[in-house]
Amino acid sequence: MRRLITRKLAHTRPPADPRRGGIPNLPGGGRSLRPFVEDQLTAAAVLMPFVDRPEGLSVLLTQRSEQLKHHAGQVSFPGGRIEEHDEGPLGAALRETEEEIGLTPDYISIAGYLETAVTGTGYAVTPIVGFVRPGFTLTLDTVEVSDAFEVPLTFLLDPSNLKAGSREFDGRVFQYWEFHYEDRIIWGATASMLVTLKGLLDE
Repeated sequence: MRRLITRKLAHTRPPADPRRGGIPNLPGGGRSLRPFVEDQLTAAAVLMPFVDRPEGLSVLLTQRSEQLKHHAGQVSFPGGRIEEHDEGPLGAALRETEEEIGLTPDYISIAGYLETAVTGTGYAVTPIVGFVRPGFTLTLDTVEVSDAFEVPLTFLLDPSNLKAGSREFDGRVFQYWEFHYEDRIIWGATASMLVTLKGLLDE
């Protein structure tokens, strides 16, 4: 699987303008999300970390703190807003990953980039795929992250584990993908990025 991911992402590049992106890969083509998306988007980046375990790749995810203003309590990839001092999306994703969970760049090998996704809260998010060498120790910034956990990649690529969900927000109903793994729900932009990855691998 690592070879396939590496081959599929080999020629990908960061977006020319990280503030621009398409509607994420959602049920109904993302039409339900469009009313929530403002014209002016904030550039952000996340690391999609694949831990290279002996039994196969697993995806490292975080549970966001309930104290946060946006996406509180949701499952997400480590990452955040691209700041002026960052060296583009990659610099932001690596910085935020180290700040949020203590995973340092020397454990990470970058494979490539997925298509920029848009969230209903007005962020254009660049997902960056990286392989993580085992042996790391996580130190969580509990202001931002309440937990970190791994999910087998095979579980997330199995179409039988993918469900369509919907929620009402600001008087409108929008649809999204979700995975139920043990006692956690992976949904929204995080799930749509995983669906985008699966689509790329299936090509």
